[in-house]
Amino acid sequence: MTAVAAVETPLWRFYRVTVAAVTRLSPSFVRVTLTGPDLDEVADNGYDQRLKLVLPAPDGGFAHLAEGGGSAGWYAEWRLLPAERRPTIRTYTVRGVRPEAREVDIDMVLHGESGPASRFASTAQVGDVAMLMGPNSRYAGRHGGLEFRPPAGHTGPTLLVGDETAVPAVLAIVDRLPDDAFGEVVLEVPDAGDITDARVPPGLRLTWLVRRGGGSALPGGVRAAVERIGVEALAAPQAVPSDEAAEDAPLWDVPEDARTSGLYAWLAGESTVITGLRRYLVRERGVDRRGVAFMGYWKDGRPEC
Repeated sequence: MTAVAAVETPLWRFYRVTVAAVTRLSPSFVRVTLTGPDLDEVADNGYDQRLKLVLPAPDGGFAHLAEGGGSAGWYAEWRLLPAERRPTIRTYTVRGVRPEAREVDIDMVLHGESGPASRFASTAQVGDVAMLMGPNSRYAGRHGGLEFRPPAGHTGPTLLVGDETAVPAVLAIVDRLPDDAFGEVVLEVPDAGDITDARVPPGLRLTWLVRRGGGSALPGGVRAAVERIGVEALAAPQAVPSDEAAEDAPLWDVPEDARTSGLYAWLAGESTVITGLRRYLVRERGVDRRGVAFMGYWKDGRPEC
């Protein structure tokens, strides 16, 4: 009798999908609804759960990308593919999951057609094919890919900050916050038409900022939000490690040991702006750096970071 090797259930896996609907949400945002035969197995972890959207290679397909379990080596294999055979991969927040309907929503920012993902967001049509690399509900442990992680039993205020690239993530986080959550949400968008009536807990104030000219409005908005939260919620200013990083290094820091009291901040958007906001919170206002998660979703001057 031949022994059958046990198949390990992967944390993440590939899903073949097609575009089921395209909904224009505002001047700068479009919602792409994807459907596929296995999307009833996508884990719905809420908050800022991210996944990978995989678009066809220039030669038109996915045949050169390993499917199924999504082994740990898939990314290295993808990087070794020649350009014409390498599918485009971009990271997005899951905006909605409906396992019973086998559907996933992704909200995408519209900013021209300068790259494959931008072009897909601008031109996607029902029936277009793609793939997702996402969390597998059949895996019983933690999936990862979720960065909003306040400590269990957190009793302090929450500060959520993002530019348009982080709006879907912030709104997804707000959707899952408990009714007794309190604090500030500051969002920056390119157009006044992008402002939406989002549901927020009664104790959470949502401020929309419309970018004017070339500079970000987030620094001023965050300073005002911190003043409203109150200095009593903050501690003495402290020294922090250097914010300087290698030019190609991702700006991504999510502490694992945040305090249960005090401010918990989640910041995401353009790398330089987010670095400055983190520096302001920690160095000037004394926020415990263990309570500040900050992520550079993109970098000014670089297409589709």
